Amino acid sequence: MDVPTNNVPADANVTDANEASSAIASGEISTGAMTASEVERLSAAQLRSIKAQLDLVLMAVEALTNIGSDAVLAAAKTLNLSKTLSDRVGLWRLRQSSPLRKGQGRKKLDIEEARALVLVVCHLAREHHPSIRQAVARLEQLSAAGEPPHRAAVLGDYLDNFNNMYCDRMADPDLPTELLTQLSLRLLIDLLFYSAPGGERQLWLALIDRAEPSGA
Repeated sequence: MDVPTNNVPADANVTDANEASSAIASGEISTGAMTASEVERLSAAQLRSIKAQLDLVLMAVEALTNIGSDAVLAAAKTLNLSKTLSDRVGLWRLRQSSPLRKGQGRKKLDIEEARALVLVVCHLAREHHPSIRQAVARLEQLSAAGEPPHRAAVLGDYLDNFNNMYCDRMADPDLPTELLTQLSLRLLIDLLFYSAPGGERQLWLALIDRAEPSGA
């Protein structure tokens, strides 16, 4: 597995709270491949895909760092996003809206909530940048040596945590182990880029790019 690490700065700075608030207000994190107005017109199918992706990315952060909902809410408070992500029940309902979840609720993810989750995910990724970078570096070393990821303790723990969370939370917990491993490692590598400056834009564009086409 080719793991690109050299072009990601080691000293990524934490997102400033005021910048995060203005990013949501102005739609800055939706710039690039799509304009803000185009983002507002995302189809229901695309929003379902984005809900699922955001939940998985946040789950990858949790699996690697062992953080929980309290850390997510603390990040939201730091970023002045408590109005959108106010308490544990609200956060649970928001994540439960993922179409991959067991007993998914009826709550719909709106664009403001999606933008808030993007900012929180990248904030947490920056906070834990050293851990993410270490894990990806070990993955690169093992891949180059032709050895399985679980040979490294940090990766073994991450894979076990992610697998347990997936099986416990998702409606289809019987995803083949090989596919689940591929998913978790892809998310880990993605986190490295989301922890870098401009990570919010990279995550948002990845969500759009991987979302189901309109009308699907």
